[in-house]
Amino acid sequence: MTARLLRLYPGAPEDIALSGAYLAHRLHEQGSAGAPFVYASFVASLDGRIALRDPATGESRLPAGLVSGNDFRLFLELQAQADCLVTHGGYLRDLAAGRLDDVLQIGTQAATRDLAQWRVDNGLSPQPAVVIASAGLEFPMPISPARHGQRVIVATGAEAPPKRIAHWRRAGYEVLVAGAGASVEGGALVRELGSRGLRSIYLLTGPRMLDTMLRDRVLSRLYLTTAHRMLGGESFHTMLSGPELGNAGRLRLCALHYDVGAPDDAGQFFVHFEPLPA
Repeated sequence: MTARLLRLYPGAPEDIALSGAYLAHRLHEQGSAGAPFVYASFVASLDGRIALRDPATGESRLPAGLVSGNDFRLFLELQAQADCLVTHGGYLRDLAAGRLDDVLQIGTQAATRDLAQWRVDNGLSPQPAVVIASAGLEFPMPISPARHGQRVIVATGAEAPPKRIAHWRRAGYEVLVAGAGASVEGGALVRELGSRGLRSIYLLTGPRMLDTMLRDRVLSRLYLTTAHRMLGGESFHTMLSGPELGNAGRLRLCALHYDVGAPDDAGQFFVHFEPLPA
């Protein structure tokens, strides 16, 4: 049976198909070179956890209680609309260690071939570019982007280690400087990527990148899945971990959908917001 959602806002409640719900947003058409469309997504529990940290090892994990096939389908639909995916060195280290799956390609499995065809039908490249944001530039490069012909860009700050910048340039990768310190800054990164023709930018990152995108007021949309369960735990991650955002943190609700069954028969909300203007 095809998964269904109940749209609760805007408008009168309406039963809709889950498949295609986010493709209908046509995010690849929303931005331009001068003003790319930047979007992020998170999945969280009712008590605000996006990941739990093992106190003994310090390693973080996505709890099974937040995982569902319906959320993953919508995640892939967001990926399918991107000119580039922004990830970070920590993800690549976890990927190499086998702690996380490779999600840098679209439509490589039989169940998601429709998303690969959707990109072709809508004039996008077969695969999005991959942007790796890193301050220290110490990460292993996965082989999957080269295997799938993806453009790879390494982004860092002006105070990043010069030897590591030279290392990646010698290896044939484009390295861009997007920040006055060691870390990447949101506004600078978006400007640099826009100048390179990337108009729809999907953030596969964490709290630090979300923070700088909000502070620099370049985030266009935030997608949030809220699983209807409490996780607890003494050591955990939330969507933000920096200083107070003030007015840069004001968001307007754009849409709310209810998934009655997943995950684990508890249900979940699919919501997206857009930041309010300054």
